[in-house]
Amino acid sequence: MSADQALFFLHEMVWTALIVGAPLLGATMIVGLLISVVQVATQIQEITLSYVPKLLAAALILLVLGGWMLGKLNQFAISLYNTIPSLGG
Repeated sequence: MSADQALFFLHEMVWTALIVGAPLLGATMIVGLLISVVQVATQIQEITLSYVPKLLAAALILLVLGGWMLGKLNQFAISLYNTIPSLGG
């Protein structure tokens, strides 16, 4: 395997991880920001108030987009396994 192929696979791996992880991270970040604004406005500093909505948002995103996320990971793994025979040189 050449250095160009290794860099290409590394690029594809990072890009796939970014695409798969972005909805989950984005949703929890938005919910966390909204909860922080509510906590500042109401001066309620309860720690569980920030964790529970983020967990619920993460669970909802996983329920809605979990199949798509697994499909993207499966597609990447299949494409990687299909290129293994050509790497033998």
